[in-house]
Amino acid sequence: MQETEISSLGEFGLIDRLTSDLTNSNPTTKKGVGDDAAVISLDDKTAMLVTTDMLVEGVHFDLTYVPLKHLGYKSAVVNFSDIFAMNGRPEQIVVSLGISSRFTVEHISELYSGIKLACQIYGVDLVGGDTTASHSGLVISVTCVGRAAVDDIIYRSGAGDSDLLCVSGDLGAAYMGLQLLEREKLASQGRPDFIPQFDGKEYIVERQLKPEARADIVRILSENGVRPTAMIDVSDGLSSELLHICTQSHCGCRIYEDKIPIDYQTAIMAEELNMNLVTAALNGGEDYELLFTVPLSDHDKVKNIKGIAVIGHTTKESLGCAMITRDNTEIPIRAQGWNHLA
Repeated sequence: MQETEISSLGEFGLIDRLTSDLTNSNPTTKKGVGDDAAVISLDDKTAMLVTTDMLVEGVHFDLTYVPLKHLGYKSAVVNFSDIFAMNGRPEQIVVSLGISSRFTVEHISELYSGIKLACQIYGVDLVGGDTTASHSGLVISVTCVGRAAVDDIIYRSGAGDSDLLCVSGDLGAAYMGLQLLEREKLASQGRPDFIPQFDGKEYIVERQLKPEARADIVRILSENGVRPTAMIDVSDGLSSELLHICTQSHCGCRIYEDKIPIDYQTAIMAEELNMNLVTAALNGGEDYELLFTVPLSDHDKVKNIKGIAVIGHTTKESLGCAMITRDNTEIPIRAQGWNHLA
């Protein structure tokens, strides 16, 4: 039998391969694999949302430049983001750790201080977990449980033809922050007195080390009477998330290069490193902004909400997914976000 390299499938291809034949036998399972969180019915009006995420040293983070407190904070927040992307509210987390012998009690306490801070800020309870030995560095697994009214849950699959495509905040900052951290790490080798140069670029460093989940956007949309038809958080890059929504919603899309929101520090960093700015915004990932669709009739509502950009619209599925460049060229959108299985 010919064997298949996991890297050739990528994370989502592997998930599809492993779960495509799953069937749900419990009537309380309303949504399983395939969205930001699983949906489990509690009663006719309320559902529990469940999501999990794993961070592995050397794959997802580098402790050369990632403080343990920031790492703990980030490991919790990225799970909260999945719950907000379903239009829910995170309520509890459990944390499991694989710990190698080089870590002390004080190290793990510092990691937990970041987790506890995130829980305090977002109003989430840390209710349990597990620890075990690890022979390959630090491993962090967080599972988050949230809650939502059944009628309020937003899936990736609800977008209709000619819906507006919107995104919160700005894109590419976390990726460019990572590039800056990697550059300074390389420059510091063999120089114990080295001082990293982050002046004027603090924003992109913070976007990488200490992201925030966009609870504020969920609240603001509700206050303005806007209910997204589909929503996802931008963890793997805008291009990948667009394709997730379009695949699940059976639609195509057109986005416009000049409408993609990009921060000034992100642009400066890309210029310094001679990197394509739009490529970073499309494929960088870890921004944890919210990408969502709304009916065309809500245009006047969303265009006036600070911190939300209308970047395009959905189309018929047969038209596929593409970006319109500044010179009016149509370029197909491909999922080129970070593949940690490669």
